[in-house]
Amino acid sequence: MYEFNLFIAVLDLEYCNYLRKYDSKVSYNMGDKKNRPFIGVLFWIEDMEYFAPLSSPKAKHLKMRNTIDFVKIDGGKLGAINFNNMIPVKPNNYKIVDLNKKNLSKEDNEYQDLLKDQLTWLNKNRLQILFKADRLYDYYLAGFLPDNIKNRCCNFKLLEEKCAEYNKNKVAV
Repeated sequence: MYEFNLFIAVLDLEYCNYLRKYDSKVSYNMGDKKNRPFIGVLFWIEDMEYFAPLSSPKAKHLKMRNTIDFVKIDGGKLGAINFNNMIPVKPNNYKIVDLNKKNLSKEDNEYQDLLKDQLTWLNKNRLQILFKADRLYDYYLAGFLPDNIKNRCCNFKLLEEKCAEYNKNKVAV
């Protein structure tokens, strides 16, 4: 049975950098966003915990279609889920973000409100999200994806192996 928990989290930068050595499609924050958390959906696929990053709203999201590896949040008004960039994680690879912080700057307060709105929408659409993630994973492994979709996906099985190695080595240290 699947567990399906939705939350906002910060991924460990060292962990992401480690995975990126093996797969360049592992997401990272650049520029002004480098201190912002990776917003993600956590769920199980088979016996592995996965984290799918979310995108902040962009004008292009309003015009894009939902696909097997991409889902618009509230029609794109609140951003999107990028299932092609989902990565395996263990609990020590992320930290949950407190969405009830007080005394924030205006910009940080607006960003926190966006995160809350995204999470509300995600919770209302749990089954659709789980179905999309599971189907993409299965189609990727079975070789059923068109090349243009397959080529933008992380290598899920390779990253599962690297996730296990990374976390085993972290425990051993």
